[in-house]
Amino acid sequence: VLLAAAVCTKAGKAIVSRQFVEMTRTRIEGLLAAFPKLMNTGKQHTFVETESVRYVYQPMEKLYMVLITTKNSNILEDLETLRLFSRVIPEYCRALEENEISEHCFDLIFAFDEIVALGYRENVNLAQIRTFTEMESHEEKVFRAVRETQEREAKAEMRRKAKELQQARRDAERQGKKPPGFGGFGSVAVSGGMTASVITETIIETEKPKVAPAPARPSGPSKALKLGAKGKEVDNFVDKLKSEGENILTAVGKRSTEAAKVLAPPVNMESVHMKIEEKISLTCGRDGGLQSMELHGMIMLHIADEKFARIRLHVENEDKRGVQLQTHPNVDKKLFTTESQIGLKNPEKSFPINSDVGVLKWRLQTTEESFIPLTINCWPSESGNSCDVNIEYELQEESLELNDVIITIPLPSGVSAPVIGEIDGEYRHDSRRNLLEWCLPVIDAKNKSGSLEFSIAGQPNDFFPVQVSFISKKNYCNIQVTKVTLVDGNSPVRFSTETTFLVDKYEVL
Repeated sequence: VLLAAAVCTKAGKAIVSRQFVEMTRTRIEGLLAAFPKLMNTGKQHTFVETESVRYVYQPMEKLYMVLITTKNSNILEDLETLRLFSRVIPEYCRALEENEISEHCFDLIFAFDEIVALGYRENVNLAQIRTFTEMESHEEKVFRAVRETQEREAKAEMRRKAKELQQARRDAERQGKKPPGFGGFGSVAVSGGMTASVITETIIETEKPKVAPAPARPSGPSKALKLGAKGKEVDNFVDKLKSEGENILTAVGKRSTEAAKVLAPPVNMESVHMKIEEKISLTCGRDGGLQSMELHGMIMLHIADEKFARIRLHVENEDKRGVQLQTHPNVDKKLFTTESQIGLKNPEKSFPINSDVGVLKWRLQTTEESFIPLTINCWPSESGNSCDVNIEYELQEESLELNDVIITIPLPSGVSAPVIGEIDGEYRHDSRRNLLEWCLPVIDAKNKSGSLEFSIAGQPNDFFPVQVSFISKKNYCNIQVTKVTLVDGNSPVRFSTETTFLVDKYEVL
């Protein structure tokens, strides 16, 4: 019978221990403290015995993997079990060090429970242990599917409500009455791919006064409000935990916290504020060649003060790649074409207050290789039973500064961790998802290229598709708002700008 499985230091200090029979903490700590003193130096054994128990152990750098069994336990079976325990630990821990073992102690305990039940070895292998500990739930999948359906229905209801509001406004204008809702600019801000996001933002903006006794604007659909209400319950729960002294992490993982820092809005946000956002979707071949590249951009205008509602935006377009521009239907196209200014067709009308309004969008679609902002070259070459992988990046668009770049390389499953040769930057090995993440804080003109070399068991096809993600505070198409002026008097207005360039999809197949 297997009494306990433990990882301890050379001095016998228990880092993590799992007991499979009833044992007190002092008993197990005493057994492990006695273990180093029982080992005879100079003898190559894998077990040591006392009057009551047997220790079966395996050294792991500065630590020991120890099984404590009864003296009449089958030593051959115990050695086989010990080997499986030793293989499980690197699956969860990147380094065989005390702090790393402590950090993943619960993952290790769950895995230990899959190997041994009530003191007896289960007939499992490493792949099965990984599957069991991931705990895929059919109920969870059903719940997620239901939630996605509810979200889709809520969005469809938002679009329907937006159309109703637009129709009501048109009817009111025909009859000469004051249009209901939020002014002459409208909620359906842009056509095409950007329509849904703008409608959603406008509708949600109108739903915020829900708690007021008499809402000034028509409320949205009930399903959308229910989804929002759940979020409030979660916020209240988190606030309650904080009041009880619990430390709550608001961002999940390093990636999201760094993204939040990069995308944080400017502290000095003026009454006239513009968000310039671009998203890129790009697919390359592993042997070179751009299969597809599509980039969407938009300028969103936010006015916080009514006295700046009648303004014109002076746009500077230095793009030479043939980008297609499109203004909002209420914007004067002739004024934009001749003078590169964005203003309403009717100069007497005002832009909406306290809402984000899309005024200009652009699109670039190409298969021209020279347009690729960041090229990725991945060379896997077979060497016996393993593969030597060389991967390098190069920034082609030197005016860009890419932050928080993560190049994700898939790895074959069921093999040991990759052996890193040379690397620019840092890496993370995710053994659960079989991924190697190459992390680079900044890529710019001063740091435009770099490489990574590693070796691992596998075949060349195992390392594709390579995926890339990044965030940039400089946009790809050189389109900027240089000046904002009032319609009356043409005097300049202070404004602030927030620029982001994001990845929708970026992969090498």
